[in-house]
Amino acid sequence: MPKHSRLALRNLLGGSALLLALAAAPVLADTVFTPTGNGFAGQVRAASAQQGSPIYPGGKATIAGQGLIPGQQITLMRGATVLNAAGPITVDADGKFSFEVDVDEEAAPGLQPVVVIAEKPAAASVIDLKVSPDVPVSGTDNFSVLSEKVTRGLYQVAYSPASNAVFVASAVGRPPVKESAVTRIDADTLKITAQVTPPEAPAPARSAEGGPQGGPPGAGPAGGQPDDGRPALFAVYGIGVDDANGNVWVTNSRQNTVAVYKQSDLSLVKQFEPGAVNHARDVLVDEANGRAYASATRTGNIEVFDTKTLEKLEPIVIRSAQRGGEFSAMALDVDPKDGRLVTVSMSTNEAALVDLASGEVKVFPLPGAKGASGVAYDPQEGLIFVVSQQTDNLLIVKADSGEVLHDIKTGAQPLNVAFEPVSRLAYVANRGSGTITVVDAAGKIVANLDAGNLPNQLRADGKGNVWAVNKSRGEDDPDGDRVWKITPVAH
Repeated sequence: MPKHSRLALRNLLGGSALLLALAAAPVLADTVFTPTGNGFAGQVRAASAQQGSPIYPGGKATIAGQGLIPGQQITLMRGATVLNAAGPITVDADGKFSFEVDVDEEAAPGLQPVVVIAEKPAAASVIDLKVSPDVPVSGTDNFSVLSEKVTRGLYQVAYSPASNAVFVASAVGRPPVKESAVTRIDADTLKITAQVTPPEAPAPARSAEGGPQGGPPGAGPAGGQPDDGRPALFAVYGIGVDDANGNVWVTNSRQNTVAVYKQSDLSLVKQFEPGAVNHARDVLVDEANGRAYASATRTGNIEVFDTKTLEKLEPIVIRSAQRGGEFSAMALDVDPKDGRLVTVSMSTNEAALVDLASGEVKVFPLPGAKGASGVAYDPQEGLIFVVSQQTDNLLIVKADSGEVLHDIKTGAQPLNVAFEPVSRLAYVANRGSGTITVVDAAGKIVANLDAGNLPNQLRADGKGNVWAVNKSRGEDDPDGDRVWKITPVAH
């Protein structure tokens, strides 16, 4: 285009732009681009309208906000549908709002995105409203289930073939924790045969996560325990048995460390110093190689200990394969025969397979998982079983390739999983729905067992049984704080 033509066009467009601006001036007073809050202030969350229960299809959810700007106008949208169709919700003088939503019977289980739109000033955010699968109880006639009350605040369980005993770890409340115990139970009668209180601990550090085992917020009373004169303890959470040396290993999640007790009388053998294992979760003993492994949550470390000398060794370090991600080691499982250790990351939703002989670490993603926390390993078929708290599912994954073979909805907030090699069944503890789902290696649900309230963790004993523990909703809960022995019934 000639230069004089370009100048003429520019002059024409400039004049047109001026005319458009003048014409638009009166409209700007009613613009949709109102003053903004320069970011979304406060927090908005969705939960069941029935406190402590999951959100199921056909139920009700409550969307509530806090820390917002008083007088803000809130609109909630799922896709193109306005959930508060009657009009905007006004944030109260305390910066809060609450709105109840009907979840229809046809709602698909999963993390449903809800857009939170604010005005006066303007801002927006997206939250997840989790609709959990409502899996009915089934297959109870195919299993023998025994249970007995133990003590408050059960977290983990481990079975000792040498002692024919079950050991459980328990702790009550948030820091400073003043009630905790290591308990030994007769495996035949399910009666307590010994119990010990952990020693006094230094001032604890507050946990940023919900429960120290990676459970949900509200796992204990908020704000810590009242000052009643009792000392804070080296409270115990994770537990593993060492029959080769007659010991029990426990994790002290609040003090970021571990301890060792004698199986025979539960006397303390060694209390490791605080800081030995960052927010210690699981501890497993590899008797064949004389090692104890403890997962350091919020890091990619598996801390390693010599079970004979009780010395801390060099850690196994797992690095996320995601750019900018940091692996957060959760549950552990180990196969001493083949020398393999498996774990999962809650922060990056990855699994890691560790060759204990060579030190080689293979990390692969877990598509379909969010909030991965529990893991189990089947060496016979080379399968890894992973449960995830936020996606309410069990993934069955091929260990060598990372291929997801099956994705099974098991119930609300599955926290841990155990693989029982005799029956070749996986058992999933669904903390939110209060059930234990039994799944075969082909991904079929063969039973869904009522497990009282808040089933927390389970382990197979290698004899065909699975041992589980659950927590209670209060001191008067008859179905909580129990140890469970689950055995398939031959027909």
